[in-house]
Amino acid sequence: MTRSILCWCVLILFVSSGVVAVAQENRFRDRVRASFGLPALGSVPQQRINDEARELVRMLDIYQADLAELHTAITFAFWDARTTGNAEDFQRTADARLAFGRYHSNTETYERLKELRQKATGLDPITARAAERMERAFAMNQLPEDLQRQMVELSSEIEQIFQTQRPVLNGVEYTNNDLLQMIAAETDSEKRKQIWEALKQVGELVNERIIVLAKVRNEAARHLGFNNYWEMSVTFQDFDPAELIRIFDELEELTRPLFANMKAELDAELSERFNVPVDQLMPWHYDNPFFQAAPPSRAVDPDDFYRHMEKEEIVEIALRYFRHLGLPFDRVAERSCMFEREGKCQHAFSIDMDRMGDVRNLNNVKPTAQWMEIVLHEAGHGVYSLGHDPNLPFNLRVPAHIVTTEGVAMLFGALARDPQWLVAFAGADPREVRPVADALRQQRIREQLIFCRWSIVMLKFEKALYEKACHENSDPNLVAHLKELWWDMAGEYQLLRRPTERGSELGDWASKPHFVIAPVYYHNYILGELYASQLRAAFARELRATYGNLNPRAFGRQLQNRVFAPGTRYDWQEFVRRSTGRPLSPEYFAREVR
Repeated sequence: MTRSILCWCVLILFVSSGVVAVAQENRFRDRVRASFGLPALGSVPQQRINDEARELVRMLDIYQADLAELHTAITFAFWDARTTGNAEDFQRTADARLAFGRYHSNTETYERLKELRQKATGLDPITARAAERMERAFAMNQLPEDLQRQMVELSSEIEQIFQTQRPVLNGVEYTNNDLLQMIAAETDSEKRKQIWEALKQVGELVNERIIVLAKVRNEAARHLGFNNYWEMSVTFQDFDPAELIRIFDELEELTRPLFANMKAELDAELSERFNVPVDQLMPWHYDNPFFQAAPPSRAVDPDDFYRHMEKEEIVEIALRYFRHLGLPFDRVAERSCMFEREGKCQHAFSIDMDRMGDVRNLNNVKPTAQWMEIVLHEAGHGVYSLGHDPNLPFNLRVPAHIVTTEGVAMLFGALARDPQWLVAFAGADPREVRPVADALRQQRIREQLIFCRWSIVMLKFEKALYEKACHENSDPNLVAHLKELWWDMAGEYQLLRRPTERGSELGDWASKPHFVIAPVYYHNYILGELYASQLRAAFARELRATYGNLNPRAFGRQLQNRVFAPGTRYDWQEFVRRSTGRPLSPEYFAREVR
Protein backbone atom coordinates (compact mmCIF):
# COMPACT_ATOMS: atom_id res chain seq x y z
CA MET A 1 0.00 0.00 0.00
CA THR A 2 1.04 3.59 -0.50
CA ARG A 3 1.45 6.96 0.83
CA SER A 4 -1.94 7.40 -0.85
CA ILE A 5 -3.42 5.42 2.01
CA LEU A 6 -2.60 8.36 4.19
CA CYS A 7 -4.00 10.74 1.64
CA TRP A 8 -7.40 9.03 1.41
CA CYS A 9 -7.61 7.76 4.98
CA VAL A 10 -6.89 11.18 6.40
CA LEU A 11 -10.34 12.54 5.70
CA ILE A 12 -9.43 15.43 7.42
CA LEU A 13 -10.08 18.45 9.57
CA PHE A 14 -8.59 22.02 9.82
CA VAL A 15 -7.86 25.40 11.61
CA SER A 16 -9.15 28.47 9.96
CA SER A 17 -6.54 30.14 7.91
CA GLY A 18 -7.69 33.33 6.26
CA VAL A 19 -5.18 35.60 4.50
CA VAL A 20 -2.92 37.23 7.11
CA ALA A 21 -0.98 40.27 5.97
CA VAL A 22 0.79 41.29 9.18
CA ALA A 23 4.53 41.74 8.59
CA GLN A 24 5.58 39.82 11.69
CA GLU A 25 3.37 36.89 10.69
CA ASN A 26 4.82 36.96 7.20
CA ARG A 27 8.39 36.85 8.57
CA PHE A 28 7.45 33.78 10.62
CA ARG A 29 5.83 32.16 7.60
CA ASP A 30 8.91 32.90 5.51
CA ARG A 31 11.03 30.95 8.00
CA VAL A 32 8.55 28.08 7.81
CA ARG A 33 8.51 28.25 4.02
CA ALA A 34 12.29 28.19 3.85
CA SER A 35 12.34 25.06 6.03
CA PHE A 36 10.10 23.33 3.47
CA GLY A 37 11.98 24.58 0.43
CA LEU A 38 9.23 27.05 -0.51
CA PRO A 39 9.85 30.57 -1.86
CA ALA A 40 9.26 33.55 0.42
CA LEU A 41 5.88 35.27 0.35
CA GLY A 42 5.50 37.68 -2.53
CA SER A 43 8.18 35.96 -4.62
CA VAL A 44 5.69 34.39 -7.05
CA PRO A 45 5.64 36.36 -10.35
CA GLN A 46 2.42 38.34 -10.65
CA GLN A 47 2.65 40.01 -14.06
CA ARG A 48 -0.30 40.52 -16.42
CA ILE A 49 -2.85 39.19 -13.92
CA ASN A 50 -5.96 40.90 -12.59
CA ASP A 51 -6.64 41.85 -8.97
CA GLU A 52 -8.56 38.64 -8.22
CA ALA A 53 -5.64 36.58 -9.53
CA ARG A 54 -3.23 38.53 -7.31
CA GLU A 55 -5.32 37.84 -4.25
CA LEU A 56 -5.62 34.19 -5.26
CA VAL A 57 -1.83 33.93 -5.67
CA ARG A 58 -1.37 35.37 -2.20
CA MET A 59 -3.91 32.94 -0.68
CA LEU A 60 -2.20 30.09 -2.47
CA ASP A 61 1.23 31.22 -1.33
CA ILE A 62 0.19 31.23 2.33
CA TYR A 63 -1.64 27.94 1.85
CA GLN A 64 1.47 26.10 0.68
CA ALA A 65 3.30 26.87 3.95
CA ASP A 66 0.25 26.00 6.05
CA LEU A 67 -0.23 22.75 4.15
CA ALA A 68 3.42 21.76 4.62
CA GLU A 69 3.08 22.13 8.40
CA LEU A 70 -0.20 20.22 8.52
CA HIS A 71 1.10 17.47 6.26
CA THR A 72 4.21 16.78 8.31
CA ALA A 73 2.26 16.82 11.58
CA ILE A 74 0.19 13.95 10.18
CA THR A 75 2.97 11.97 8.53
CA PHE A 76 5.33 11.92 11.52
CA ALA A 77 2.54 10.94 13.92
CA PHE A 78 1.31 8.32 11.45
CA TRP A 79 4.81 6.85 11.07
CA ASP A 80 5.33 6.65 14.82
CA ALA A 81 1.95 4.97 15.33
CA ARG A 82 2.57 2.39 12.59
CA THR A 83 6.04 1.50 13.81
CA THR A 84 5.26 1.32 17.55
CA GLY A 85 1.55 0.62 18.02
CA ASN A 86 1.52 3.10 20.92
CA ALA A 87 -1.91 4.50 21.79
CA GLU A 88 -0.38 7.97 22.28
CA ASP A 89 0.91 7.98 18.71
CA PHE A 90 -2.48 6.92 17.35
CA GLN A 91 -4.01 9.82 19.27
CA ARG A 92 -1.39 12.21 17.84
CA THR A 93 -2.33 10.98 14.37
CA ALA A 94 -6.03 11.53 15.05
CA ASP A 95 -5.36 15.02 16.40
CA ALA A 96 -3.25 15.93 13.38
CA ARG A 97 -5.95 14.66 11.02
CA LEU A 98 -8.52 16.72 12.89
CA ALA A 99 -6.35 19.81 12.57
CA PHE A 100 -5.95 19.20 8.84
CA GLY A 101 -9.68 18.83 8.33
CA ARG A 102 -10.58 21.75 10.57
CA TYR A 103 -8.33 24.04 8.54
CA HIS A 104 -9.89 22.96 5.25
CA SER A 105 -13.43 23.21 6.63
CA ASN A 106 -13.22 27.01 6.83
CA THR A 107 -16.30 28.01 4.83
CA GLU A 108 -15.34 31.67 4.42
CA THR A 109 -11.98 30.77 2.92
CA TYR A 110 -13.60 28.16 0.66
CA GLU A 111 -16.24 30.55 -0.68
CA ARG A 112 -13.68 33.27 -1.32
CA LEU A 113 -11.40 30.78 -3.07
CA LYS A 114 -14.21 29.66 -5.37
CA GLU A 115 -15.08 33.27 -6.21
CA LEU A 116 -11.47 34.20 -6.95
CA ARG A 117 -10.89 31.17 -9.16
CA GLN A 118 -13.92 32.08 -11.26
CA LYS A 119 -12.77 35.69 -11.77
CA ALA A 120 -8.97 35.32 -11.90
CA THR A 121 -7.29 35.87 -15.27
CA GLY A 122 -3.70 35.61 -16.47
CA LEU A 123 -2.50 32.83 -14.15
CA ASP A 124 0.20 30.50 -15.43
CA PRO A 125 -0.91 26.85 -15.80
CA ILE A 126 0.93 25.55 -12.73
CA THR A 127 -0.46 28.26 -10.44
CA ALA A 128 -3.95 27.65 -11.83
CA ARG A 129 -3.58 23.93 -11.22
CA ALA A 130 -2.35 24.48 -7.66
CA ALA A 131 -5.36 26.74 -6.98
CA GLU A 132 -7.69 24.07 -8.39
CA ARG A 133 -6.22 21.40 -6.08
CA MET A 134 -6.44 23.80 -3.15
CA GLU A 135 -10.14 24.33 -3.81
CA ARG A 136 -10.66 20.55 -4.07
CA ALA A 137 -9.04 20.06 -0.64
CA PHE A 138 -11.45 22.61 0.90
CA ALA A 139 -14.45 21.14 -0.95
CA MET A 140 -13.79 17.70 0.54
CA ASN A 141 -13.83 19.07 4.07
CA GLN A 142 -16.86 21.32 4.28
CA LEU A 143 -18.15 19.27 7.22
CA PRO A 144 -19.17 20.01 10.80
CA GLU A 145 -16.30 19.45 13.21
CA ASP A 146 -18.19 16.91 15.33
CA LEU A 147 -18.80 14.75 12.24
CA GLN A 148 -15.16 14.95 11.20
CA ARG A 149 -14.12 14.05 14.73
CA GLN A 150 -16.39 10.99 14.72
CA MET A 151 -14.87 9.72 11.49
CA VAL A 152 -11.29 10.25 12.60
CA GLU A 153 -11.75 8.76 16.07
CA LEU A 154 -13.69 5.71 14.85
CA SER A 155 -11.14 5.05 12.13
CA SER A 156 -8.21 5.46 14.53
CA GLU A 157 -9.79 3.05 17.03
CA ILE A 158 -10.29 0.34 14.39
CA GLU A 159 -6.85 0.88 12.85
CA GLN A 160 -5.26 0.30 16.24
CA ILE A 161 -7.13 -3.01 16.60
CA PHE A 162 -5.88 -4.12 13.19
CA GLN A 163 -2.32 -3.21 14.08
CA THR A 164 -2.09 -4.69 17.57
CA GLN A 165 -4.29 -7.80 17.23
CA ARG A 166 -2.38 -11.04 16.67
CA PRO A 167 -4.21 -14.21 15.55
CA VAL A 168 -4.44 -17.09 18.04
CA LEU A 169 -4.29 -20.69 16.84
CA ASN A 170 -4.52 -23.58 19.33
CA GLY A 171 -3.82 -21.19 22.16
CA VAL A 172 -0.65 -19.74 20.57
CA GLU A 173 -0.36 -16.17 19.25
CA TYR A 174 1.10 -15.72 15.76
CA THR A 175 1.78 -12.92 13.30
CA ASN A 176 0.07 -12.83 9.90
CA ASN A 177 3.42 -13.66 8.31
CA ASP A 178 3.69 -16.79 10.49
CA LEU A 179 0.26 -18.03 9.48
CA LEU A 180 0.75 -17.32 5.79
CA GLN A 181 3.94 -19.40 5.85
CA MET A 182 2.15 -22.17 7.75
CA ILE A 183 -0.81 -22.40 5.39
CA ALA A 184 1.50 -22.45 2.36
CA ALA A 185 3.32 -25.51 3.76
CA GLU A 186 0.32 -27.37 5.24
CA THR A 187 -1.27 -30.22 3.26
CA ASP A 188 -3.93 -31.34 5.76
CA SER A 189 -7.23 -29.68 4.77
CA GLU A 190 -8.61 -29.40 8.30
CA LYS A 191 -5.43 -27.75 9.58
CA ARG A 192 -5.44 -25.39 6.61
CA LYS A 193 -8.99 -24.41 7.51
CA GLN A 194 -7.97 -23.64 11.09
CA ILE A 195 -5.08 -21.45 9.93
CA TRP A 196 -7.31 -19.67 7.40
CA GLU A 197 -9.91 -18.95 10.06
CA ALA A 198 -7.22 -17.59 12.40
CA LEU A 199 -6.23 -15.14 9.68
CA LYS A 200 -9.85 -13.89 9.68
CA GLN A 201 -10.20 -13.47 13.46
CA VAL A 202 -9.71 -9.72 13.42
CA GLY A 203 -12.85 -9.38 11.31
CA GLU A 204 -14.99 -10.53 14.23
CA LEU A 205 -13.52 -7.77 16.38
CA VAL A 206 -14.13 -4.96 13.91
CA ASN A 207 -17.06 -5.85 11.62
CA GLU A 208 -19.75 -4.00 13.58
CA ARG A 209 -17.40 -1.06 14.17
CA ILE A 210 -16.76 -0.79 10.42
CA ILE A 211 -20.50 -0.64 9.78
CA VAL A 212 -20.83 2.19 12.30
CA LEU A 213 -17.93 3.98 10.58
CA ALA A 214 -19.58 3.45 7.18
CA LYS A 215 -22.78 5.08 8.46
CA VAL A 216 -20.86 8.10 9.76
CA ARG A 217 -18.96 8.37 6.48
CA ASN A 218 -22.29 8.23 4.62
CA GLU A 219 -23.59 11.06 6.77
CA ALA A 220 -20.55 13.14 5.81
CA ALA A 221 -21.11 12.35 2.12
CA ARG A 222 -24.76 13.41 2.28
CA HIS A 223 -23.71 16.65 3.97
CA LEU A 224 -21.58 17.36 0.88
CA GLY A 225 -24.42 16.52 -1.50
CA PHE A 226 -23.61 12.91 -2.39
CA ASN A 227 -25.79 9.83 -2.00
CA ASN A 228 -23.16 7.91 -0.05
CA TYR A 229 -19.48 7.78 0.82
CA TRP A 230 -18.57 5.50 -2.10
CA GLU A 231 -20.01 7.92 -4.62
CA MET A 232 -18.30 10.87 -2.90
CA SER A 233 -14.92 9.14 -2.74
CA VAL A 234 -14.70 8.09 -6.37
CA THR A 235 -15.89 11.54 -7.46
CA PHE A 236 -13.19 13.25 -5.38
CA GLN A 237 -10.71 10.82 -6.97
CA ASP A 238 -11.66 12.39 -10.32
CA PHE A 239 -13.71 9.44 -11.56
CA ASP A 240 -17.21 9.49 -12.94
CA PRO A 241 -18.91 6.78 -10.80
CA ALA A 242 -20.89 5.38 -13.74
CA GLU A 243 -17.78 5.32 -15.94
CA LEU A 244 -15.77 3.54 -13.25
CA ILE A 245 -18.42 0.82 -13.01
CA ARG A 246 -18.49 0.57 -16.80
CA ILE A 247 -14.72 -0.01 -16.91
CA PHE A 248 -14.97 -2.75 -14.28
CA ASP A 249 -17.92 -4.39 -16.03
CA GLU A 250 -15.83 -4.44 -19.20
CA LEU A 251 -12.91 -5.97 -17.29
CA GLU A 252 -15.21 -8.55 -15.75
CA GLU A 253 -16.56 -9.60 -19.13
CA LEU A 254 -13.11 -9.57 -20.72
CA THR A 255 -11.48 -11.74 -18.05
CA ARG A 256 -14.38 -14.11 -17.21
CA PRO A 257 -13.53 -16.90 -19.71
CA LEU A 258 -9.78 -16.46 -19.21
CA PHE A 259 -10.15 -16.68 -15.44
CA ALA A 260 -12.52 -19.68 -15.62
CA ASN A 261 -10.08 -21.64 -17.80
CA MET A 262 -7.11 -20.73 -15.62
CA LYS A 263 -8.94 -21.61 -12.41
CA ALA A 264 -9.99 -24.98 -13.81
CA GLU A 265 -6.31 -25.78 -14.39
CA LEU A 266 -5.38 -24.47 -10.93
CA ASP A 267 -8.14 -26.48 -9.26
CA ALA A 268 -6.95 -29.68 -10.94
CA GLU A 269 -3.48 -29.08 -9.50
CA LEU A 270 -4.81 -28.32 -6.02
CA SER A 271 -7.09 -31.35 -6.12
CA GLU A 272 -4.08 -33.55 -6.77
CA ARG A 273 -1.94 -31.78 -4.17
CA PHE A 274 -4.47 -32.05 -1.34
CA ASN A 275 -6.17 -35.28 -2.44
CA VAL A 276 -9.51 -33.49 -2.46
CA PRO A 277 -12.09 -33.72 -5.29
CA VAL A 278 -12.29 -30.54 -7.36
CA ASP A 279 -15.88 -29.95 -6.30
CA GLN A 280 -14.80 -29.99 -2.64
CA LEU A 281 -12.02 -27.43 -2.83
CA MET A 282 -12.60 -24.60 -0.33
CA PRO A 283 -11.18 -21.08 0.10
CA TRP A 284 -8.44 -22.30 2.47
CA HIS A 285 -6.97 -24.44 -0.29
CA TYR A 286 -5.77 -21.33 -2.19
CA ASP A 287 -3.11 -20.17 0.35
CA ASN A 288 -4.03 -16.48 0.37
CA PRO A 289 -6.90 -15.78 2.82
CA PHE A 290 -8.76 -13.75 0.18
CA PHE A 291 -7.59 -15.61 -2.95
CA GLN A 292 -6.03 -12.37 -4.17
CA ALA A 293 -2.74 -14.05 -5.12
CA ALA A 294 -1.92 -17.31 -6.87
CA PRO A 295 -0.73 -20.42 -5.04
CA PRO A 296 2.42 -22.01 -6.50
CA SER A 297 1.75 -23.91 -9.70
CA ARG A 298 2.60 -27.57 -10.16
CA ALA A 299 5.46 -26.56 -12.45
CA VAL A 300 7.13 -23.86 -10.35
CA ASP A 301 7.12 -22.31 -6.90
CA PRO A 302 8.62 -18.78 -7.13
CA ASP A 303 9.53 -19.03 -3.43
CA ASP A 304 12.20 -21.56 -4.43
CA PHE A 305 14.34 -18.69 -5.67
CA TYR A 306 14.20 -16.84 -2.33
CA ARG A 307 13.68 -19.21 0.60
CA HIS A 308 17.42 -19.88 1.02
CA MET A 309 18.08 -16.17 1.59
CA GLU A 310 18.22 -14.08 4.73
CA LYS A 311 15.49 -11.43 4.90
CA GLU A 312 18.10 -8.67 4.60
CA GLU A 313 19.09 -10.02 1.17
CA ILE A 314 15.62 -9.22 -0.19
CA VAL A 315 16.20 -5.54 0.54
CA GLU A 316 19.73 -5.70 -0.86
CA ILE A 317 18.43 -7.13 -4.14
CA ALA A 318 16.00 -4.22 -4.48
CA LEU A 319 18.76 -1.72 -3.68
CA ARG A 320 21.02 -3.26 -6.31
CA TYR A 321 18.28 -3.16 -8.95
CA PHE A 322 17.30 0.47 -8.40
CA ARG A 323 20.95 1.53 -8.46
CA HIS A 324 21.15 -0.19 -11.86
CA LEU A 325 18.30 2.07 -13.05
CA GLY A 326 19.83 5.18 -11.50
CA LEU A 327 16.82 5.65 -9.21
CA PRO A 328 17.46 6.57 -5.55
CA PHE A 329 15.89 3.75 -3.54
CA ASP A 330 18.95 3.98 -1.24
CA ARG A 331 17.56 7.29 0.06
CA VAL A 332 14.23 5.61 0.82
CA ALA A 333 15.72 2.51 2.44
CA GLU A 334 18.00 4.39 4.84
CA ARG A 335 15.00 5.83 6.73
CA SER A 336 12.65 2.88 6.33
CA CYS A 337 11.46 0.16 8.72
CA MET A 338 11.84 -3.10 6.86
CA PHE A 339 11.44 -5.96 9.33
CA GLU A 340 8.96 -7.26 11.92
CA ARG A 341 8.87 -6.05 15.48
CA GLU A 342 6.41 -6.02 18.37
CA GLY A 343 3.43 -3.72 17.95
CA LYS A 344 4.33 -2.71 14.41
CA CYS A 345 1.84 -2.59 11.53
CA GLN A 346 1.88 -6.02 9.82
CA HIS A 347 1.25 -4.71 6.32
CA ALA A 348 3.27 -2.43 4.02
CA PHE A 349 3.15 1.12 2.72
CA SER A 350 5.25 3.99 1.39
CA ILE A 351 4.95 7.51 2.78
CA ASP A 352 6.36 10.87 1.75
CA MET A 353 7.05 12.56 5.07
CA ASP A 354 7.74 16.12 3.94
CA ARG A 355 7.73 16.22 0.09
CA MET A 356 11.34 17.36 0.32
CA GLY A 357 13.19 14.06 0.20
CA ASP A 358 12.23 12.19 3.38
CA VAL A 359 10.40 9.20 1.88
CA ARG A 360 10.03 5.96 3.83
CA ASN A 361 8.79 2.40 3.33
CA LEU A 362 7.30 0.19 6.01
CA ASN A 363 7.62 -3.54 5.31
CA ASN A 364 7.77 -6.80 7.26
CA VAL A 365 10.18 -8.61 4.98
CA LYS A 366 10.54 -12.38 4.80
CA PRO A 367 12.54 -14.34 2.20
CA THR A 368 9.57 -15.10 -0.08
CA ALA A 369 8.55 -14.15 -3.60
CA GLN A 370 5.60 -12.22 -2.18
CA TRP A 371 7.82 -10.06 0.01
CA MET A 372 10.28 -9.52 -2.84
CA GLU A 373 7.32 -8.24 -4.84
CA ILE A 374 6.15 -6.02 -1.98
CA VAL A 375 9.61 -4.53 -1.41
CA LEU A 376 9.90 -3.69 -5.12
CA HIS A 377 6.32 -2.37 -5.12
CA GLU A 378 6.85 -0.02 -2.17
CA ALA A 379 10.25 1.01 -3.56
CA GLY A 380 8.42 2.03 -6.74
CA HIS A 381 6.13 4.29 -4.73
CA GLY A 382 9.17 5.67 -2.94
CA VAL A 383 11.27 6.61 -5.97
CA TYR A 384 8.15 8.11 -7.59
CA SER A 385 7.71 10.40 -4.57
CA LEU A 386 11.40 11.37 -4.60
CA GLY A 387 11.22 12.18 -8.30
CA HIS A 388 8.73 15.07 -8.20
CA ASP A 389 10.05 18.38 -9.49
CA PRO A 390 11.02 20.26 -6.26
CA ASN A 391 10.12 23.57 -7.93
CA LEU A 392 6.44 22.59 -8.05
CA PRO A 393 4.11 24.13 -5.45
CA PHE A 394 3.89 21.95 -2.34
CA ASN A 395 0.37 20.71 -3.12
CA LEU A 396 1.44 19.52 -6.58
CA ARG A 397 4.40 17.47 -5.29
CA VAL A 398 2.34 14.28 -5.32
CA PRO A 399 1.73 11.63 -8.00
CA ALA A 400 -0.64 12.50 -10.82
CA HIS A 401 -3.18 10.08 -9.35
CA ILE A 402 -3.47 7.01 -7.15
CA VAL A 403 -3.73 5.00 -10.39
CA THR A 404 -0.35 6.21 -11.63
CA THR A 405 1.61 5.61 -8.43
CA GLU A 406 0.02 2.16 -8.08
CA GLY A 407 0.86 1.49 -11.71
CA VAL A 408 4.54 2.34 -11.18
CA ALA A 409 4.63 0.23 -8.01
CA MET A 410 3.10 -2.74 -9.84
CA LEU A 411 5.48 -2.28 -12.76
CA PHE A 412 8.34 -2.97 -10.36
CA GLY A 413 6.59 -5.53 -8.16
CA ALA A 414 5.95 -7.80 -11.14
CA LEU A 415 9.71 -8.28 -11.59
CA ALA A 416 9.95 -10.55 -8.54
CA ARG A 417 8.84 -13.51 -10.69
CA ASP A 418 10.36 -12.46 -14.01
CA PRO A 419 12.88 -15.03 -15.36
CA GLN A 420 15.40 -12.50 -16.69
CA TRP A 421 15.25 -10.40 -13.54
CA LEU A 422 15.67 -13.45 -11.28
CA VAL A 423 18.96 -14.26 -12.99
CA ALA A 424 20.24 -10.70 -13.34
CA PHE A 425 19.38 -9.40 -9.86
CA ALA A 426 18.17 -12.15 -7.53
CA GLY A 427 21.20 -14.31 -8.25
CA ALA A 428 19.20 -17.26 -9.55
CA ASP A 429 21.11 -19.96 -11.42
CA PRO A 430 20.24 -19.67 -15.16
CA ARG A 431 20.26 -23.48 -15.36
CA GLU A 432 17.44 -23.57 -12.78
CA VAL A 433 15.47 -20.69 -14.28
CA ARG A 434 15.61 -21.70 -17.94
CA PRO A 435 13.51 -24.90 -17.62
CA VAL A 436 10.76 -23.08 -15.68
CA ALA A 437 10.79 -19.75 -17.56
CA ASP A 438 7.53 -20.47 -19.38
CA ALA A 439 5.93 -21.69 -16.15
CA LEU A 440 6.97 -18.44 -14.42
CA ARG A 441 5.36 -16.41 -17.21
CA GLN A 442 2.18 -18.47 -16.91
CA GLN A 443 2.25 -17.95 -13.15
CA ARG A 444 2.43 -14.22 -13.78
CA ILE A 445 -0.71 -14.43 -15.91
CA ARG A 446 -2.40 -16.35 -13.11
CA GLU A 447 -1.44 -13.60 -10.68
CA GLN A 448 -2.87 -10.89 -12.92
CA LEU A 449 -6.15 -12.71 -13.52
CA ILE A 450 -6.62 -13.66 -9.88
CA PHE A 451 -5.89 -10.15 -8.67
CA CYS A 452 -8.19 -8.65 -11.29
CA ARG A 453 -11.14 -10.81 -10.22
CA TRP A 454 -10.43 -10.15 -6.54
CA SER A 455 -10.39 -6.39 -7.21
CA ILE A 456 -13.83 -6.66 -8.81
CA VAL A 457 -15.12 -8.24 -5.57
CA MET A 458 -13.66 -5.39 -3.53
CA LEU A 459 -15.12 -2.69 -5.77
CA LYS A 460 -18.60 -4.23 -5.93
CA PHE A 461 -18.74 -5.16 -2.26
CA GLU A 462 -17.54 -1.80 -0.97
CA LYS A 463 -20.02 0.02 -3.18
CA ALA A 464 -22.78 -2.19 -1.76
CA LEU A 465 -21.53 -1.70 1.81
CA TYR A 466 -22.07 2.06 1.66
CA GLU A 467 -25.33 1.74 -0.24
CA LYS A 468 -26.68 -0.63 2.42
CA ALA A 469 -25.29 1.25 5.44
CA CYS A 470 -28.06 3.83 5.39
CA HIS A 471 -27.52 5.93 8.54
CA GLU A 472 -31.10 6.06 9.79
CA ASN A 473 -32.84 3.02 8.34
CA SER A 474 -30.13 0.41 8.00
CA ASP A 475 -30.95 -3.28 7.97
CA PRO A 476 -30.95 -4.64 11.57
CA ASN A 477 -29.42 -7.86 10.20
CA LEU A 478 -26.82 -6.01 8.14
CA VAL A 479 -23.85 -7.89 9.64
CA ALA A 480 -25.29 -11.24 8.55
CA HIS A 481 -26.47 -9.92 5.19
CA LEU A 482 -23.04 -8.50 4.41
CA LYS A 483 -21.52 -11.91 5.10
CA GLU A 484 -23.95 -13.47 2.62
CA LEU A 485 -23.26 -10.78 0.05
CA TRP A 486 -19.49 -11.23 0.46
CA TRP A 487 -19.68 -14.91 -0.35
CA ASP A 488 -22.19 -14.33 -3.15
CA MET A 489 -19.65 -12.07 -4.83
CA ALA A 490 -16.69 -14.37 -4.10
CA GLY A 491 -18.67 -17.13 -5.79
CA GLU A 492 -19.65 -15.05 -8.80
CA TYR A 493 -16.34 -13.33 -9.53
CA GLN A 494 -13.72 -15.64 -7.96
CA LEU A 495 -15.56 -18.94 -8.40
CA LEU A 496 -15.03 -19.80 -4.71
CA ARG A 497 -17.26 -22.12 -2.71
CA ARG A 498 -19.03 -20.70 0.31
CA PRO A 499 -17.69 -22.14 3.59
CA THR A 500 -20.27 -23.96 5.71
CA GLU A 501 -20.35 -25.50 9.19
CA ARG A 502 -17.95 -22.99 10.62
CA GLY A 503 -17.96 -21.35 13.98
CA SER A 504 -17.38 -17.61 13.75
CA GLU A 505 -17.78 -16.41 10.18
CA LEU A 506 -19.55 -13.06 10.11
CA GLY A 507 -16.33 -11.06 9.95
CA ASP A 508 -14.74 -12.61 6.85
CA TRP A 509 -15.05 -9.44 4.79
CA ALA A 510 -14.10 -7.14 7.68
CA SER A 511 -10.70 -8.78 8.13
CA LYS A 512 -9.50 -6.81 5.09
CA PRO A 513 -7.97 -3.62 6.56
CA HIS A 514 -8.55 -1.54 3.44
CA PHE A 515 -12.17 -0.89 4.42
CA VAL A 516 -10.80 1.25 7.26
CA ILE A 517 -7.26 2.26 6.36
CA ALA A 518 -7.78 2.91 2.63
CA PRO A 519 -11.54 3.20 2.06
CA VAL A 520 -12.85 3.13 -1.52
CA TYR A 521 -9.31 2.65 -2.79
CA TYR A 522 -9.00 -0.87 -4.16
CA HIS A 523 -10.16 -0.11 -7.70
CA ASN A 524 -7.00 1.98 -8.09
CA TYR A 525 -4.83 -1.13 -7.78
CA ILE A 526 -6.25 -2.87 -10.83
CA LEU A 527 -6.45 0.40 -12.76
CA GLY A 528 -2.79 0.73 -11.80
CA GLU A 529 -2.20 -2.66 -13.43
CA LEU A 530 -3.79 -1.30 -16.61
CA TYR A 531 -1.47 1.72 -16.46
CA ALA A 532 1.57 -0.49 -15.80
CA SER A 533 0.74 -2.65 -18.83
CA GLN A 534 0.31 0.46 -20.97
CA LEU A 535 3.55 1.99 -19.66
CA ARG A 536 5.49 -1.21 -20.43
CA ALA A 537 4.14 -1.17 -23.97
CA ALA A 538 4.87 2.54 -24.47
CA PHE A 539 8.47 2.34 -23.30
CA ALA A 540 9.13 -0.80 -25.33
CA ARG A 541 7.68 0.90 -28.41
CA GLU A 542 9.52 4.19 -27.97
CA LEU A 543 12.87 2.78 -26.85
CA ARG A 544 12.71 0.18 -29.64
CA ALA A 545 13.28 -2.87 -27.49
CA THR A 546 11.23 -5.52 -25.76
CA TYR A 547 10.39 -4.46 -22.22
CA GLY A 548 12.74 -7.07 -20.74
CA ASN A 549 15.68 -5.72 -22.78
CA LEU A 550 15.28 -1.99 -22.20
CA ASN A 551 18.46 -0.08 -21.47
CA PRO A 552 18.21 0.30 -17.67
CA ARG A 553 19.54 3.86 -17.44
CA ALA A 554 17.34 5.00 -20.33
CA PHE A 555 14.35 3.36 -18.65
CA GLY A 556 15.14 5.06 -15.35
CA ARG A 557 15.52 8.46 -17.05
CA GLN A 558 12.23 8.04 -18.90
CA LEU A 559 10.43 7.24 -15.66
CA GLN A 560 12.03 10.19 -13.88
CA ASN A 561 11.34 12.74 -16.60
CA ARG A 562 7.97 11.62 -17.96
CA VAL A 563 6.31 9.99 -14.96
CA PHE A 564 7.81 11.19 -11.68
CA ALA A 565 8.78 14.84 -12.28
CA PRO A 566 5.38 16.22 -13.37
CA GLY A 567 3.78 15.48 -10.00
CA THR A 568 0.13 16.37 -10.28
CA ARG A 569 0.52 19.36 -12.60
CA TYR A 570 -1.90 17.65 -15.06
CA ASP A 571 -5.20 15.92 -14.46
CA TRP A 572 -4.67 12.17 -14.46
CA GLN A 573 -6.27 11.44 -17.84
CA GLU A 574 -4.03 14.03 -19.52
CA PHE A 575 -1.04 12.66 -17.61
CA VAL A 576 -1.70 9.11 -18.86
CA ARG A 577 -1.90 10.42 -22.43
CA ARG A 578 1.35 12.34 -22.02
CA SER A 579 3.26 9.49 -20.36
CA THR A 580 2.04 6.62 -22.56
CA GLY A 581 0.84 8.32 -25.73
CA ARG A 582 -2.75 7.06 -25.32
CA PRO A 583 -5.75 7.28 -22.97
CA LEU A 584 -5.99 4.57 -20.30
CA SER A 585 -7.30 1.38 -21.86
CA PRO A 586 -7.70 -2.32 -20.86
CA GLU A 587 -6.20 -3.27 -24.24
CA TYR A 588 -2.60 -3.71 -23.05
CA PHE A 589 -3.56 -5.61 -19.89
CA ALA A 590 -5.72 -7.92 -22.00
CA ARG A 591 -2.77 -8.66 -24.28
CA GLU A 592 -0.64 -9.65 -21.29
CA VAL A 593 -3.16 -12.08 -19.80
CA ARG A 594 -4.13 -13.87 -23.02
